Amino acid sequence: MSIAKKLLEEGKGVYRLAPTWVPRAFCRPGKRIKLHPDDYYVLGLERGGIDERWFASTTWAENGPGTPDDEGLSYVVSADGSERVLLRDAVDELQGEVIGEDLWNKYHKWPMFSKFFDNAGPLPHHIHHRDEHAKRVGADGKPEMYFFPSQCNNHGGEFPFTFFGFNPEVQRDQVRECLENFPHGDNRLLDLSRAYKLTLDTGWDVPPGILHAPGSLCTYEPQFASDVYAMYQSVLYGGQCVSEDLLWKNCPEEEKGNVDYLMDVIDWDANVDADFSKNHFMAPKTIWETEAAKEEWICYKCPLASAKRLTVYPGQTVTVKDEAAYGLILLQGHGRFGVWEMETPTLIRYGELTNDEFFVTRNAAVEGVTITNTSQTEPIVMLKHFAENPELVLE
Repeated sequence: MSIAKKLLEEGKGVYRLAPTWVPRAFCRPGKRIKLHPDDYYVLGLERGGIDERWFASTTWAENGPGTPDDEGLSYVVSADGSERVLLRDAVDELQGEVIGEDLWNKYHKWPMFSKFFDNAGPLPHHIHHRDEHAKRVGADGKPEMYFFPSQCNNHGGEFPFTFFGFNPEVQRDQVRECLENFPHGDNRLLDLSRAYKLTLDTGWDVPPGILHAPGSLCTYEPQFASDVYAMYQSVLYGGQCVSEDLLWKNCPEEEKGNVDYLMDVIDWDANVDADFSKNHFMAPKTIWETEAAKEEWICYKCPLASAKRLTVYPGQTVTVKDEAAYGLILLQGHGRFGVWEMETPTLIRYGELTNDEFFVTRNAAVEGVTITNTSQTEPIVMLKHFAENPELVLE
């Protein structure tokens, strides 16, 4: 029996996942993702600090030369930690048994992942490519969503505001001029945009083609299985400079130096939408609630990836059914999740295993997973990330 099959049977259709840590050379860790303070630079200063933890990932983290082959990829691990297999390989082997036949037949992979993004300051105004541009470099477009969990934000970082798109009156030639000025200092791209104050326990939908400069809250980000982007802002708040090679990241070789191509990557109408907040802001929407538990949609404006928040009240047991496979991360509490003990760690050393992350296969999701909160005082709170979920009704 293969390891993937053995671990599937051990978990009764629920895989236990090991923490997946990802460094970014251009980021500074916000230190809110429970990694031990001594371990944020454990991979070496040249690789950057660890400011991301990826969930249910079969997507390689594209971090340039020297990136390990398994960076960003989730591992399934046994109860005693002695056996492991990449979630990617388990999906490749067991296919619809893990993610559902419809999803496997459409994508032949698990087509999403989620992450905690935990940066001390803001990111540059940047863009994720739409399918038509991503395919020119052998990738897929990248829609993503944001949610800002209270449990991960004991402080707001240096700038808890996010810029989205451009002001409605902005003209194309103004943006083009900023891109041409990228190598010459601050290209003042943010002069053309507006910032929104980030509110805990709410979120935003960010389709590909929309420029965004994420703020400094620790962010939960369900997204399609891609890691394409390009940085369009040259100098950050605080004076940090952005390397020009990131302006041309995921750009076809024959288009490098062509500012018109960078302009074409922008979904212009979406960026100058006067109703941007109305069309992209997401407040939680209750799906159901009982005396035992409550479930809410938190990311629900994208058909390709979505997320729910499930709260199980102290001392309660509930069986929860879903129509699609999903990954989950525990934010708060402890108890049992199917056959597994689950608990929220306080501090994690790099390389240590935890009991706060799982992957629920499609059959197990449909049959339902029984969750018991063994605390008499604290709720269990978890975030559940899906690919295409037939329960989701788009607005």
